[in-house]
Amino acid sequence: MARFCLQLNAGMGRNLAMAFAADAGERKSSRKIERVELPEKVRNSRVLILGGTGRVGGSTALALSKFCPDLRIIVGGRNRDKGAAMVTKLGNSTEFSEVDINDSKSLQEALKDVDLVVHTAGPFQQSEKCTVLEAAIQNQTAYLDVCDDTSYAFRAKSYMNQALDANVPAITTGGIYPGVSNVMAAELVRAAQSESKAELERLRCLTGEKIKLKPYSGMLNIDFGQGIGKQDVFLLNLPEVRSNHEVLGVPTVSARFGTAPFFWNWGMAAMTYLLPAETLRDRSKVQQLVQLFDPLVRAVDGIIGEKVSMRVDLDCSDGRTRIGIFSHKRLSESVGMSTAAFALAILEGSTQPGVWFPEEPEGIAIEARETLLSRAAQGTINFIMNKAPWMVETDPKEIGFGIYS
Repeated sequence: MARFCLQLNAGMGRNLAMAFAADAGERKSSRKIERVELPEKVRNSRVLILGGTGRVGGSTALALSKFCPDLRIIVGGRNRDKGAAMVTKLGNSTEFSEVDINDSKSLQEALKDVDLVVHTAGPFQQSEKCTVLEAAIQNQTAYLDVCDDTSYAFRAKSYMNQALDANVPAITTGGIYPGVSNVMAAELVRAAQSESKAELERLRCLTGEKIKLKPYSGMLNIDFGQGIGKQDVFLLNLPEVRSNHEVLGVPTVSARFGTAPFFWNWGMAAMTYLLPAETLRDRSKVQQLVQLFDPLVRAVDGIIGEKVSMRVDLDCSDGRTRIGIFSHKRLSESVGMSTAAFALAILEGSTQPGVWFPEEPEGIAIEARETLLSRAAQGTINFIMNKAPWMVETDPKEIGFGIYS
């Protein structure tokens, strides 16, 4: 879709909106990717990307090859022709592996001598088993997925003890959103705690109430700042709503999502009202819908573009609001950079054994968050952290005497 916009809100005290990195300031990035020098022992690691011929997996493979040309990238998929084309695009340090993630023997064979498996072969919705994670643990292979489904993400978390016993580091929901959005939230919360320690300690005593709301309702018009402007966004059940509430101790969390042109929003809303719930829960039918609309989406993207933007707001009880904004003019590129940033963090040893969400310090060490965000933000048109809304919005409101709200 031509433009994706995400807004995350979390409530601490009165109304907390989520947090991103410490005061990383404002950034306008060039398109040149800075190479990463991995430690000698992992410089030539073998990384298997499942779904590597798809949009997310292919962009991740491309980003990793640019970050670290010495990595041995294995493109995993079911289509040999697409695999061969991707290998040609990536270069000599790449190979193709034909693999079916629903076949345990195929998975076990593909994971031989692999140091890290990156699971991008969605959709994750309505998947009853975490077959790739199970195989990774059995083979003692580090694991990363780009899951965007709450049920799947928490099912993956149930493998914590098995991953600990096997000494396997694993991250679930490690893409752009969820993923980078989680890390941004964790860093904004950390910055707020360091600046107002007493206040936030009191806020930890508050409790949140679980409220069920209809997807694609509750529209808000949100200012995403430079390059994106104001966009309509709607409530959506994304994994970071629950994980940020539980991991960061935030009482009230909400996530909103929207697209442009506006008619995509109408289409998404119409599906939630017109299609039976059973249809939306049927994985095969959802996959058919994706395949049906994908050519149209790509055609519109080619004409209008595919910008992506995230905004995270953290409202505290003292009336202060901190926000983070992450905007990129190419969705596929930003997804690849974000997922690659998580993969590099795992290879560098920033993830402890177990299954973790990105905002957990065992998933991405606190001292590694700034590096991860910096890598993910390469190529962004706007990357801002820990700023007041009036400093970054396109139309800030002056309430008098040079004071903005």
